[in-house]
Amino acid sequence: MQNENPIWSHVDARAEAFTGLADRVFDTPEIAYTEKRSCAEHTAMLREQGFRVTENLAGIPTAVMGEAGEGGPVIAILGEYDALPGLSQAPGLAEPKPISETGMGHGCGHNLLGSAAMSAATAVKDWLEAEGIAGRVRYYGCPAEEGGAAKTYMVRDGLFDDVDIAITWHPGSYSAVDDMRSLANTRIDFTFTGRAAHAAGAPELGRSALDSVELMNIGVNYMREHMPDAARVHYAYLDAGGIAPNVVQSTATVRQLIRSPDLAGLADLVTRVRAIADGAAMMAGTQVSSRVFSAVSNLVENRPLSEAMQREFDALGPVPFDAEDRKFAEEIRQTFTRADIADTFRQVGAKPDYDLPLFDFVAPLDRPMTGGMGSTDVGDVSWAVPTVQARVATCAVGTALHSWQQTAQGRNPAAHKGMLHAAKLMAATARRAMTDEHLRASARKAHEEYLAEQPYANPIPAETMPPIAAE
Repeated sequence: MQNENPIWSHVDARAEAFTGLADRVFDTPEIAYTEKRSCAEHTAMLREQGFRVTENLAGIPTAVMGEAGEGGPVIAILGEYDALPGLSQAPGLAEPKPISETGMGHGCGHNLLGSAAMSAATAVKDWLEAEGIAGRVRYYGCPAEEGGAAKTYMVRDGLFDDVDIAITWHPGSYSAVDDMRSLANTRIDFTFTGRAAHAAGAPELGRSALDSVELMNIGVNYMREHMPDAARVHYAYLDAGGIAPNVVQSTATVRQLIRSPDLAGLADLVTRVRAIADGAAMMAGTQVSSRVFSAVSNLVENRPLSEAMQREFDALGPVPFDAEDRKFAEEIRQTFTRADIADTFRQVGAKPDYDLPLFDFVAPLDRPMTGGMGSTDVGDVSWAVPTVQARVATCAVGTALHSWQQTAQGRNPAAHKGMLHAAKLMAATARRAMTDEHLRASARKAHEEYLAEQPYANPIPAETMPPIAAE
């Protein structure tokens, strides 16, 4: 590390509280839009730390915001706390052992993500108070990142309209300022309605909704040859029409997840997929209706902010893992293939080091972009406001997100160290943004220039509401 940043000590002062928060969220994993206990923990911590709290953001009961400070620029720090289905796993074990066979688990590290973000926001709050500086920091507790697009709804409702800069991070197996590449996507549910009939006695009277779904999937599969290389389409049956094969299925629903590197490409693919659905209905003699379940935009890089965060990351240095951390990481690594380990280095454009248990350096900002891309609702925030994101090592080299290995490491000391490191990085970046008017102006200019070339349209239709289950 170089010279100590004065804001790092504010993270250290409350490290135990936020480590405890991360562990409590880990112990109560909840999936998209059901994160009541996790949101309650975050809300209680915001009040305990002296934030002004606003609940039920964008009409979402599990979304919360805490604000501190007065006047000046507004810096948002984004947190998450949702889990994933089917990734229940006992922590601290280097072998798969679900706590519950049907349970949920933090296989993407969001228990750490939200806790570090609130730790950073609290450090900035304490620093503003100690220095008497005008400025406001906000912690946004964002649910349903895993497929629910809560931030997209929050952007649509104007919750970031007065924010100057947004900062966030994500746990992972490496440390770097994020390359801000992601796929825009939308999830659309296509429901086909036909006519039931006896499948043996009078099949000619039936019109199969299940046939329509299968014809649609065939059409989409043939479309794959004629899509851009980075585009993706996935599907899942939500309703296959029942379990009786001697009945012509009168209704069936398939969810199509359509992805593209940018919003314009996504719009084109959606038009083509909808045409395929219409054709499938025509061929099978059924009717089709559709409903957008969720949608997110691609991430937009803000170069001035990326450079500013890189300077703070270089000053902070890599996560200070110790021998015990490396020992457990080696145990976890025995469950990986060489391809798994190589993938960590592929994501930062570096040559694989198959003997490295935990990432021990900060990747440079300008590096070969060779890794694959997923999707995130942070993308829509990055269209609404200049945004920067980090990846910080919290787990063994080779660990894939959405895996039991990620869940197994989610409460380990190494995960806690990475989480607090991320908090220091975000707090330091927020401090720089608060005090550097030129940085804020440069970030705003870069953002405006991008939007002038590619105007933003929120990908969720105005009539679509968050899919919140009734009480």
